[in-house]
Amino acid sequence: MKLNLLAKLHLDQKKNVTDLDDPSVTQLHGEIIQQKPFLRNIYVDFYNKLKNCIGDTENKTIVELGSGGGFIKEVIPNAITSEVIEVPTVDVIFSAMEMPFDDASVDAFVMIDVLHHIQQPRVFFKEALRCLSHGGKIVMVEPAATPWARFVYKNFHHEIFDTGAGWELGEGGPLSHGNDAMPWVIFCRDRAIFESEFADLKIRSISNHTPIRYLVSGGFTLRQLAPGFMWPVFGAIEWVLSPFSSIFGMFQTIVLEHSKDN
Repeated sequence: MKLNLLAKLHLDQKKNVTDLDDPSVTQLHGEIIQQKPFLRNIYVDFYNKLKNCIGDTENKTIVELGSGGGFIKEVIPNAITSEVIEVPTVDVIFSAMEMPFDDASVDAFVMIDVLHHIQQPRVFFKEALRCLSHGGKIVMVEPAATPWARFVYKNFHHEIFDTGAGWELGEGGPLSHGNDAMPWVIFCRDRAIFESEFADLKIRSISNHTPIRYLVSGGFTLRQLAPGFMWPVFGAIEWVLSPFSSIFGMFQTIVLEHSKDN
């Protein structure tokens, strides 16, 4: 029953996709974002969350990791976009584990659904610390690990959700290989380990949000489940659910700050 329903909802553009790491798929995702009002609005919402966590973004060096088919420059015009694979729409191609920036030259790294794809998070955190100025931030939107999120990711998402895993992902494609539970593993289960190993990278906040609108959007694989004009309606529903974000949030915004202060 579940498989039949999902098959009927499957986007025609994605039916023949077999390699998620093919750069053409990233470009296709950019087209899908623009075609689906809910998905585009979600990205706008996420970009604004990133921007609000940074504060004043003018005259700052802001680097987006894993820009994919996104459009962050509409919200943060001076952002430097990047990818780990050859995508013609981004500014720079590099790995988050080896970045082309001088020491203390970056004010903020921002990322949406990227950390849980990084093969060696420890290498990334060390590299980010090298690049960040004092007071610089890493702001990311990642999968949450609430009861609702665990149910959705374990049953309806192609990536694994393994709360018992270590930090390293092992070999695999940069986009097709990931563990949705990785943010929870690092910042919740192993928080004491993270704080010990990266004492100068303070966890400033972790906030859950967006319990249903991404599902309604259909993401990059399924059709949108409601007309675009109903976006405010589902926004109101999410506002009602916001006091219960620890139960229903599907995503979380995580803010880390390079600081030697407690």
